[in-house]
Formats: sequence, structure tokens, C-alpha cells
Amino acid sequence: MLRNVAVIVLPEVAVFELGVLCEMFGYDRSADGLPSYDFAVCSVDGEAVPSRAGFDISVRHDLSRTEEADLVVVAPFDNPAFTPPASVLAALRRAHERGAWVMSVCTGAFALGAAGLLDGRRCTTHWLHTARLSQLYPAAIVDPDVLYVQDGRILTSAGTAASIDAGLHLIRQEHSTAVATMLARRMVVPPHREGGQAQYIETPLKAVECETLQPLLSAVLATLDQPHTVDTMAELAHMAPRTFARKFREETGATPHDWLISQRMLLARNLLEDSGLGVDAIAERAGFGSAATLRHHFAQRLSTTPQAYRGTFRSSQPV
Repeated sequence: MLRNVAVIVLPEVAVFELGVLCEMFGYDRSADGLPSYDFAVCSVDGEAVPSRAGFDISVRHDLSRTEEADLVVVAPFDNPAFTPPASVLAALRRAHERGAWVMSVCTGAFALGAAGLLDGRRCTTHWLHTARLSQLYPAAIVDPDVLYVQDGRILTSAGTAASIDAGLHLIRQEHSTAVATMLARRMVVPPHREGGQAQYIETPLKAVECETLQPLLSAVLATLDQPHTVDTMAELAHMAPRTFARKFREETGATPHDWLISQRMLLARNLLEDSGLGVDAIAERAGFGSAATLRHHFAQRLSTTPQAYRGTFRSSQPV
């Protein structure tokens, strides 16, 4: 049973995520029927740590406090390229070796990677940093789309509000769904969010810049509602389909089919956010043909539905 929690803070700690951890694990809510935790915020030497918000975090514990914790969490820090001190990495490894939960929030995953705890494991971080995490720790299996990942007793989360999702997931694991739901209500947050962080990635329509295919791609972008296929695009480019597919990948880095679906998804997302069109009309306008096909691609690529996406991102005054 989870009873003892230690959070490691490093220079330029992110205060929102640290506050989330304090909210979930640092308050005694036993009078409300919720579990209470022996909670501590730790720095390398027990000294104050500068925050990303321009003030210092005063702490009362050094890393020795992590030796008895059932859960050791690394709060996010500003610079993913920063390598935590060896004492932090050793404390994380010891916690894992003795069977404690080890959790990271956002860029805290880079500390787990430096400790070798992500090797061969599924993990995540904020979508802005997933490529860097993969680059620095190629043995890690980085999933850029999810809000959080549990692999064994290693738990990693994406950025900001995803720390709430990961914390509630852990509380469900250690206590019960009822306890996690009760805490979520107390915090006025949903007990479980559908979808992943792919839906939050900024993906504006981009200008086409290709050496030879730019006129074709510009024409396709202007007529996404038409039934384009790889064969029809190859015909417009005056190439055999196989030659066209090879040339397309060379110039865009994607297959013709994947590029076409991606552009249609971008248009559909923009229309869901900024227009009052119904889902059927948006599916037609974006070239998917039917709402069912649009829902299929939203589920596959964003792990959500068009309706749920619109509810989250729609402008207050659609045009």
C-alpha cells in the first residue's frame, strides 16, 4: 500500500506540476475517508532550489528521504539537456531495485533515462520533448501520443495536466477506483480523461516546399474534398505510381497515402475548432467522405472522437 512519497526537485523546477504532486499526495484528507501520505519534497542537499517561475523552493529534506519512500517522483525541470547529479540517479536506481514506484512528470523523464530506468521500457514525456528523449536514450520506447505510461513500477507522464492523470492512475492502482474518483472530485478534475496528447500537438497547415512536386501538392491541398488517391496523384504528376511513390517519399519524408490523410486530418481539426459545420459536412469538406471514416481516423491518430475534440478545442464563436 502506498504510504510514503518523496518528490525530488532539481534546479528550475516547474511549480505547477510540483503543486499537483503536493495536492495529490501532500495533504491529509483522512477525515474525508481518503488515504494520507508521509510526504516530503527533497533536493540534492536539502537546500533551496530555484524554480522556473522566478522564486526559490525551500525544502526540508535531502535525498536520504527517498530511501524509505514507496513512491519516488522526479518533478519536471526547465532544461531537458541537464543531467542530474550522480547522487540523484543512484537514488532512483536504488528505489527501483527495492521495488518502490518511480515516477516522472514531463521532463522528469530525462532523469529516469539518465538513470537507465527507461531502457527497454515504454515511456513518455511532453510532446515537445519526445524526439529529444528518444535521441538521448535510444533504448527507451518513447510513445509521444499518450498522457502517461506505466511499465512495471515505472510511471512516466506527459506535460502539465497529464501529471494529474498519472497520479490518479497510480492511486487507482494502489488504492481503488473509488478512492481515485473521490480525490478527483475533491480536486474538481475528471477521474479519467479519454485520448492522448496527440490531440494537443499544434499542427497548423504548413506551406508546401518540394523541389519538383510542389505544384501537385498545392493543387491537392486546394481540393482536399476531391477523391484523391495515390494513383490519381501519380497521374497528375505524369509519373508511374511506383516512381511517384518513391519520389514523393524522397521530397516529403512520407508516403503519399500518409501525407494525404495527415492533410485531411489537419483540415478537419481546423474546421472542428473554428467552424459551425456538422461532423458529416466536415468529413465531406476534408475528403473523408463519411463521418464514420472521419471517426476512424480520429480514433487511430488522436485516440479521441471528432465530437470530443470539438468539445475541447472549439472556438467560443465559430464562424
